[in-house]
Amino acid sequence: MEDGGNVRCWDELLPDALGLIFKNLSIQEVLTVVPRVCRSWGRAVMGPYCWQEIDIEEWSRYQRPENIDRMLRMLIIRSCGSLRKLCVSGLSSDQMFSFIAAHAKSLQTLRTSRSAISDPIVKQVAGMFSTITSLDLSYCINIGATGLEEIGKHCKFLSTLRRIMHPLEVIGKVSQDDEALAIAATMPKLKHLEIAYLLVSTESVMEMLKNCRLLELLDVRGCWNVNLDEKFIKTFQGLKVLGPLVVDYCHEVNGWDACSDYSGSSGYLAWDFVAGDMDAYSDETVSDGFSEDEQSIEDVEMWFYDGPDAEDAGYDWPQSP
Repeated sequence: MEDGGNVRCWDELLPDALGLIFKNLSIQEVLTVVPRVCRSWGRAVMGPYCWQEIDIEEWSRYQRPENIDRMLRMLIIRSCGSLRKLCVSGLSSDQMFSFIAAHAKSLQTLRTSRSAISDPIVKQVAGMFSTITSLDLSYCINIGATGLEEIGKHCKFLSTLRRIMHPLEVIGKVSQDDEALAIAATMPKLKHLEIAYLLVSTESVMEMLKNCRLLELLDVRGCWNVNLDEKFIKTFQGLKVLGPLVVDYCHEVNGWDACSDYSGSSGYLAWDFVAGDMDAYSDETVSDGFSEDEQSIEDVEMWFYDGPDAEDAGYDWPQSP
């Protein structure tokens, strides 16, 4: 290559440009490989440009709660208030949800399935999620009508809500019509609503349809007490209703996580290169424009098991060096 050309070296790219490039890599690669390439890439990973969207949903499903909390705190702090999308599974406490809320001023998409989030903490911090447009509270068994009502009151731009339950999780419940009515009363701008296996009646579902006039998709699969009149449904132009019969949904709508919950894939994906010689850049990185994270990458266990019995099998593997 001739000298004096207009070609810039990779290590001279602006941090925001590097952040866009690194979005095409896995979180494993961003956290453990990229920082070793050069100092400028290490600084980019420490800054907010790589963490405007954080998706650790798959990883978190097979992790201990303390590891999920450490990883979230580290990455959310790095986002410096610019977080727009967060996907995580299995939040273990209200405290972690409160921590997310405190850094949610730019958050638009929040997926917190299988989390131990309660109505009281939702009521306390719902006002901090005013920018949310898409929310997933599937399999969150400690949330009820009170929490959903608070979300509806404060999240005025909410257009997507996923509130899927597992059939075994609703055993013993008499009805969840109060949740459906809370949705109907406070979420008029919904376009996409999934409430599969929720114990709701025809009357409460019709109330949601009457009040949520912008709905384009309603998923009531497994809601066996619902019997919607086909002529009534046709009065809602552009509305697609799924259920109550359960059919293969994976090919109809992308993104339903039950399609991958019981995958047949297998393989142990260990991060053999976690931490190790990361110290080569750590001093340079911290001293060059960013404060040191409360939680460093060395403090987070990052080991993965992907298989049909992942939730139980993962804990039998030794943690990474």
